[in-house]
Amino acid sequence: MTRGILRIFLGAAPGVGKTYSMLEEGHAQAAAGVDVVAGIVLDHGREQTRAQLAGLEVLPARVISYRGTDFAELDLAALLARKPALALVDEYAHSNIPGAGNAKRWQDVEELLAAGINVYSTVNVQHLASLGDVVETITGVRQQETVPDDIVRRADQIELVDIPPELLRQRLSTGHVYAADKVDAALANYFRLGNLTALRELALLWLADRVEEGVAAYRESHGIATSWPTRERVVVGLPGGPVGEVLLRRAARILSRVSGGELLAVHVPRSDGVAGDAPSALEGQRQLVTDLGGTYHFVGGADPAAALLDFARNVGATQIVIGSSRRKPRLGFLNGPGVGARVVRDAGDMDVHMVPHPLSGSGGPVRNRGELNKKRVMAGFILAVALPILVELFTGALSLQTTMVVQLAATVAVALVGGLWPAVLAAVWGSLLLNYFSAPPVGTLNISDPENLLTLAVFLLVAVAVALAVDQSARRSREAIRAGAEAATLSELARGILASQDTVQVLLEQLRDHFAMRAVTLFRNTTSAGAQPASAQDGNGWSMEASVGDEPPQIPEQADTLEEVSEHWMLGLSGRILPASDRRLLSAFGAHLLALEQREALSVTQRENLQLSQDNNIRTSVLRAVSHDLRTPLAGIKLAVSSLRQNEVTFSPEDEAELLGTIEHYSDRMDLLVGNLLDMSRLSAQMVSPVVGPVAWQEVLPAALHGVPSDRVRRELPPNMPAIDADPGLLERVIANIVENAVKYAPDSEILVVGSIGGSGSATINGHPASELRVVDHGKGVPAAEVMAMFKPFQRLDDVSYGPQGGTGVGLGLAVAKGFTEIMGGVLEAAQTPGGGLTMIIRMPLSTGIMRTL
Repeated sequence: MTRGILRIFLGAAPGVGKTYSMLEEGHAQAAAGVDVVAGIVLDHGREQTRAQLAGLEVLPARVISYRGTDFAELDLAALLARKPALALVDEYAHSNIPGAGNAKRWQDVEELLAAGINVYSTVNVQHLASLGDVVETITGVRQQETVPDDIVRRADQIELVDIPPELLRQRLSTGHVYAADKVDAALANYFRLGNLTALRELALLWLADRVEEGVAAYRESHGIATSWPTRERVVVGLPGGPVGEVLLRRAARILSRVSGGELLAVHVPRSDGVAGDAPSALEGQRQLVTDLGGTYHFVGGADPAAALLDFARNVGATQIVIGSSRRKPRLGFLNGPGVGARVVRDAGDMDVHMVPHPLSGSGGPVRNRGELNKKRVMAGFILAVALPILVELFTGALSLQTTMVVQLAATVAVALVGGLWPAVLAAVWGSLLLNYFSAPPVGTLNISDPENLLTLAVFLLVAVAVALAVDQSARRSREAIRAGAEAATLSELARGILASQDTVQVLLEQLRDHFAMRAVTLFRNTTSAGAQPASAQDGNGWSMEASVGDEPPQIPEQADTLEEVSEHWMLGLSGRILPASDRRLLSAFGAHLLALEQREALSVTQRENLQLSQDNNIRTSVLRAVSHDLRTPLAGIKLAVSSLRQNEVTFSPEDEAELLGTIEHYSDRMDLLVGNLLDMSRLSAQMVSPVVGPVAWQEVLPAALHGVPSDRVRRELPPNMPAIDADPGLLERVIANIVENAVKYAPDSEILVVGSIGGSGSATINGHPASELRVVDHGKGVPAAEVMAMFKPFQRLDDVSYGPQGGTGVGLGLAVAKGFTEIMGGVLEAAQTPGGGLTMIIRMPLSTGIMRTL
């Protein structure tokens, strides 16, 4: 079955008209004869949007009751049964109500696409997972519903729906977006001109990445090797020493002149002949790259210039920043041009910035002088021909032995410059010249004296031996260089796992960068441990677990290079066939992958053991509480009931009422104790799922203060306090526990409940506006050193020698209150009351209820 086509209308901000545009396109498709059904479309009370539904077939929504409220959701089963050619499904990032089937609406869309149904959907830029933190910083609103970026990027078409910020604010003020009572608040908060401008640019930048992916795919499919830059991207070549910081700051200054640029720092573990990669310097530069908003990459390669250029071309770089060489110019004759010169020569259409620094041309120690390049070999052959002739010209009057020693020195010089074969040529050519010009009879190649024959033979053997030694030295040098590069790579891998920074995705990206591959895939064996291959498999039992790069192999047969890490895992690399010389390093990446798996397993085990330890402590404390705190009210209830059941004793109405009051009092205590125990158990098991929504402090206070004598509590709440985001039931329990604690430990003090916004200038949560409720008492208070311990489970004031003696309870009230507050996204703190006592501060985020209608 052919998969359906997904088209997404991306809105830069709420109210720009993405749903309207989707419906408009639906009408156009219907007019062209396409079978169109509106699966679910939310007009949010906007008449223009509602009018666009006229004339389209609308599928009835599926109504689901959840916690006493009815919710309208997409009827996926009915839409699949109807099977139109095109389905209109609004709000791609929507979270479905429990019981609706899939957790997210985009998962519903995936089922529709798999069934061959084309889908039009909508999403706002603030719903993209990667932009959540950025949007929150811009608008001050945390978006609860998000969709992974890669899910959205898979869409066949993405259309940006955008209008100028001024026009959007005008539409908002005329009531085309929100109801009149919400317009002023929206204009003053989320829909400020600066916010809308920033969101618009954010959407354009996000779409630019997708455009760049499309350009890259086109270039690859058409075999285009040249770079087509779609945005400014600067690659910095880090040589491994202190120069890297200079290069990074220069690149940052270059990017500061443009908008939307990208900084990529690359370190190849072989620089331009200068010895020494400083790990401390590289670590500092890695942190600097992060601070500058860039990314750090570790790339391997025998030729650092080629590796740097390959990386730059793969990422579509527009500019390269490198440092000028430390090598003195005169060394270029033997060692060839430095990394900088080769990068400039082969960069093509990329701009290269060669940055001078204090170490430029300092003539530092050259690491690779033993490596023989083509230029040195050619120079060696030239010297092999010329030097023996020059020796014969200048030593013709000397004895055979002296001339032979000079010729041997010339052969050694040729070996040092050009290696084995130039030296062999020099030895053979020199021996022939010696025989012709210096060994009697002169002028012929005949040798009359056997000693001269032996001398010439020894000369030839020594010359070849020296040449072999020099060549072997060059080979060892190359091997040492390669081993050093591998050691640097292994060190980088070890650093990642020791710092607990690497993930499977990061490791695959490092592997792709290091070997300059197009894509890397991690395959998992689905047939191990009795598992069956998934239906999407090609019958080979391997499924794609994770991947990076463009067009990653879906099955092992599609990969150019395969590395079996273990019986459960396999790496597949596409782009080129990896030579055998790199296989050892590829195996090291595989071993690192296994180490990551083991580390994750150990982390899971550690968390489980920690949870078991905490649960064991809670069980022990519960047993202690049951044996003491619960026994007291049980004994009181039993005594009162036993007294009332005595037939031989007649109680007066006053005494009978007192005994019944005792039973009621102790029953309430038991109910509170058991409730706190159950709540703590739910918190420990992470079974608390708050239903957060707009709620006012005034709505929950009456129920929270029920049972507290009215003369003990005084409320001071401003009448215009805005709503907060909270679960009403959990918030009620939080306030009740805090007030009960204050009443218990400040028996002679009036309890003051005060509400405020921006109290003391600190009513914020993670920098976002919040509202506070303070419960103030003037009791004995809590020493500053014991404030944190006060919130631990099973801790009571009387357990640590301060506060009134004889306190009741199992010490869970504040622990439960703190747990409930934090799980709702709030903060619970304690502070000293001026003049003595304790002030408990409940801080909750201001409601984003206005955003819930987007």
